[in-house]
Amino acid sequence: MKDVWGALSDGTRREILTLLKSRPHTAGELCDQFELTGATVSHHLSVLKEAELVKTTRRAQTIIYSLNTAAFQNMMKTVSDFLK
Repeated sequence: MKDVWGALSDGTRREILTLLKSRPHTAGELCDQFELTGATVSHHLSVLKEAELVKTTRRAQTIIYSLNTAAFQNMMKTVSDFLK
């Protein structure tokens, strides 16, 4: 598990994950939801991708971001194992 906890420590990144919970989004769609620059949203997406919390799919020139549910399942297993 990459730096999942660090990625989740930021409120904006948690909001991005909440948006992705409903459906996949492009970076532009995500930018429209925040009063942040495109570069800032891109940085947050990079952190989430590095932590393997989101995955990407390329459609022509567009990158679609979606939740990596397997990473969340792994994270929950880690927490569950810790609490045993």
